[in-house]
Amino acid sequence: MRHRLIDLTDGQAVLSGAIPGRKLLSTLIAATLTSEMPTPAFLDFDRIEVATASFLREAVIGFRDYARQSLPNVYPVVANLLPAVTEELDFFVRARGDVIWSCELDAQDRVISARLIGELDPAQRSTFEAVIKLGAITAPELAIRFASQGIGPTAWNNRLSALATKGLLVERKQGKSKSFSPLLEIA
Repeated sequence: MRHRLIDLTDGQAVLSGAIPGRKLLSTLIAATLTSEMPTPAFLDFDRIEVATASFLREAVIGFRDYARQSLPNVYPVVANLLPAVTEELDFFVRARGDVIWSCELDAQDRVISARLIGELDPAQRSTFEAVIKLGAITAPELAIRFASQGIGPTAWNNRLSALATKGLLVERKQGKSKSFSPLLEIA
């Protein structure tokens, strides 16, 4: 699923203000279909030269939060950001203690490179890095693998769930437990 923002904003290359951000949020919600399988929803910033923090807050973070609460299999990812937009988004999400996936896409919607924008706290960072390294995993498996850290399954589950809420990890039900895996691969 790819939303080209230049098309959704009538060709505007400078995106600013909370009201236009809310307008784009409404458009994104209307244009996003539910999915049976975990699916990235790429917000393609190709040809967008500037986006202000107020616009990004309402449109991008607003859509990410809406999707994670209302569309459980839709995972928003920002794509093809120019440096000025990356800098503004990074400044904004770091100030909130937040993180979002970013990537570059080719013409066939294949992810060329992926990275996080923002900063995870140390506990979430170590959990995220473990999942990146190990792939799909459950909280009890992490508790066993990292038993020397003295972190129980409940604490691991809380960390994993927080990362899934941010859209960084895909959460899948496996019987009575849940497994978590990275949405994208780090470049």
